[in-house]
Amino acid sequence: MNQKTNRLKLIAGAALAATLAACGGGGGSGSTPVPGTLGVSITDAPACGFDAVNVTVTKVRVHQSSSAGEGESGWSDITLSAPRKINLLNLTNGVIEALGTTALPAGRYTQMRLVLDANTGNGLANSVVPTGTTAEKSLDTPSAVQSGIKLVGQFDVASGQRTDVVLDFDACKSVLTKGNGKYALKPVVKIVPTTSNGISGFVSTALLASGVTVSAQQNGVIVSSTAPNATTGEFFLSRLAPGNYDVVITANGRAASVVGAVPVATTTSTTALSTAAAPIALAEGLNGSIAGTVTMTPVSTTGEAAYVSAKQTFAAGPTVTVKYAGADLATGAYSINNLPVTAPQYAVYNSTLPLVFAAAPTVTPGVGKYSVSASATGYTTLVKAEAVDIATQNASNVNFVLVP
Repeated sequence: MNQKTNRLKLIAGAALAATLAACGGGGGSGSTPVPGTLGVSITDAPACGFDAVNVTVTKVRVHQSSSAGEGESGWSDITLSAPRKINLLNLTNGVIEALGTTALPAGRYTQMRLVLDANTGNGLANSVVPTGTTAEKSLDTPSAVQSGIKLVGQFDVASGQRTDVVLDFDACKSVLTKGNGKYALKPVVKIVPTTSNGISGFVSTALLASGVTVSAQQNGVIVSSTAPNATTGEFFLSRLAPGNYDVVITANGRAASVVGAVPVATTTSTTALSTAAAPIALAEGLNGSIAGTVTMTPVSTTGEAAYVSAKQTFAAGPTVTVKYAGADLATGAYSINNLPVTAPQYAVYNSTLPLVFAAAPTVTPGVGKYSVSASATGYTTLVKAEAVDIATQNASNVNFVLVP
């Protein structure tokens, strides 16, 4: 069964559950309020440099107050019958895994926490498998184990009805090195609607061994990303708010391809960029790298992570993030690898397929050059005053000092 069929079944199932719950309706005036039902699932964007990212979920907690502490009253829990170890990388392209349901008083909920099991002894409840290896490496998750990962977002639960939400885990931003070959989870998770919409398409199957990544962006900010199906090349950027997006496709040893102004009309519509019969094929090209360090002054007391982005701007077109990397939590070192040096390919979205891509020699700051910036929560984003040029050689010592 392919992923598209899975998505359609999940959507249909959620709709049927909501309809059945609604049929249970609330009572009349003066009757005891009928609770609603919350269903929670989990999904993921691709992880950079890993063949597996495993987390073991024990429960999900919800509260109507965004400031409620873990020991305060008013929490409602979805407790799994047994801790469930989930490889997040199996949940790309819109695939979701249900965690469970709970009855809730009707109202607005503004805090959710995802609680993970602890790594104990030889058992690795939370782990990663770096690409090219087979051994699981421990993934440090102290805060998530103790009080749960605090999630951003809000949702309403109506009396007698079912509400479904999805926890969208961004493993690429969430897993960082911490020196000496160790890894830490600095979770980046958002609450998104269950209803599946977005942007779909196919990339050439000849690219599938080359680390393809597809992202939907707005103003150079990555909103959603995924890796195509490892067999068919199909991709699906799911659960996007209505609006226009720029889609960026990259692969090792290839030029980047960008589709500008891709519309997502509604919360239930899907926009196709290509078909299986005419998939997107990236042009061959050279790659380089940008590396350096990020220093936070003063040092973050909450262990915030820093990210470095390489961006380009198209003439009469969008600014996009071509690639990014997280800095090592212990040393601040980062490296953005497999960064295209060859001119990117560009197409403006058109509903008539196939899209026609053309080399874009006019990009700012230039072909083989990037605007490079560093950011971290609580610190001012810093953009290098001069373009970083990797047209003839890799760039090293591209260093940043972030201040609040």
